[in-house]
Amino acid sequence: MENMNSVNYIKNATRVHLIGIGGIGVSGLAKILVHMGKKVSGSDNNYSNIIKKLKKKGIKVYLGQKEENIKEDINLVIHSQAILPDNPEYKKAKELNIPILSYPQAVGEIMREKRGITIAGTHGKTTTSALIVNLLKRLHFSPSFLIGGEIINMGNSGVGNGEFLIVEGCEYKRSFLNYFPEISIVTNIEKDHLDYYKDIEDIKSAFSKFINNTKHNGILIYFAEDKNINDIIKEVKTKKISYGFTLGDLKGLNFKIRNMETEFECYYKEKRLGKIKINLWGKHNTLNSLAAIGVGIYLGLLWEEIKEGLESFKGVHRRCEILGNKDGITVIDDYGHHPTEIKATLECIKQVFPNRRLIVVFQPHQYSRTRFLLKDFASSFSLADKVVVPDIYFVRDSLIEKKLVNAEILVEKIRKNCKEAIYLPTFKEIVEYLCEIKRKGDVILTIGAGPIDKVAKEFLKRIS
Repeated sequence: MENMNSVNYIKNATRVHLIGIGGIGVSGLAKILVHMGKKVSGSDNNYSNIIKKLKKKGIKVYLGQKEENIKEDINLVIHSQAILPDNPEYKKAKELNIPILSYPQAVGEIMREKRGITIAGTHGKTTTSALIVNLLKRLHFSPSFLIGGEIINMGNSGVGNGEFLIVEGCEYKRSFLNYFPEISIVTNIEKDHLDYYKDIEDIKSAFSKFINNTKHNGILIYFAEDKNINDIIKEVKTKKISYGFTLGDLKGLNFKIRNMETEFECYYKEKRLGKIKINLWGKHNTLNSLAAIGVGIYLGLLWEEIKEGLESFKGVHRRCEILGNKDGITVIDDYGHHPTEIKATLECIKQVFPNRRLIVVFQPHQYSRTRFLLKDFASSFSLADKVVVPDIYFVRDSLIEKKLVNAEILVEKIRKNCKEAIYLPTFKEIVEYLCEIKRKGDVILTIGAGPIDKVAKEFLKRIS
């Protein structure tokens, strides 16, 4: 049922039910479906602000997932990637012979009717997506968008009246292979999701298929200095724009961090376009900006329009977000959960706040990711003065995986890299510890894909 050609199911459905409607992506899809004139309902196991907002839009949301939530007048059921076939609503839909689509399948079918822009890569997807959303909104293209983070003053999704649909493409379970965009972006390719992929070659194979999904009259925009990307684009016949610092059609030169902004000069095919200042820190965000500039060039925008679209960008929550300054202590929160992301975040914080003690509270995300990348995680904190690690955030892993690694093993490995590290299992203990050791001038960073920002917020509350 899930592999059927679903174009007509979305077009013809008048009543759609979404299982896992409280998720960031699925909630955004619900709003798009309402805009398309569908009657939408959904269910989730947890109440949240997202559900509160959906209810205000007139969407019926059931708390808890039960078979009686699936009514016979439902024409289509869409489920989040976290929903398994043993879910009672999924089973009931099968029993009633209601068509079932996964979230990426449904988004992919909507994209077929739009000018799709899909941003893929191991790192930088959310910020790059958000920069493109801001650029197109500022220029009144009125895009719809579904991304994995909360853009400041915009949220994680939006419904526009224009022809563009901007989607952050996740490689987990090859979800992004459901998308057939006009503009495909690949920011980088590294080892990740090794609970699903066999190895880096398997990951590259998935990205190769994603690139080949680009519409024949479309474009691929990619990071020119990534070896893994270069391995797979040799045979790609699609039109391309590459970017980088030393290689690529688009180059970012004379990079500087000044007054909490990143500044660089942009060149396209060796011609200087101009200088740009973004409200983001770090070289990695220069690359994210270059990808967005590539979209602007493909769409034929003027340099001044592109510049204004990027310079007006306010950022994304949980991406090097300053949560507060109190008593000379700066508290920052970040979503980074891969060794490369941690290194990049620490590097830019040290550039913005030189000569200040940096205390990092890192919550590992997934036991399998921690185990597969243990050595890389252990060496990613070289710029930190102290590292605090709570228990690993348990998501998507089996109980067997949970027995193979723990936070104490990671702490021991970090210490072997000559870094001061401590294991404190609970958030409460970490807040107490931070209150004991804090001193004027500290920069405290909480980092991880789990709810580690709670530590930052509670610590700020305590010192206030």
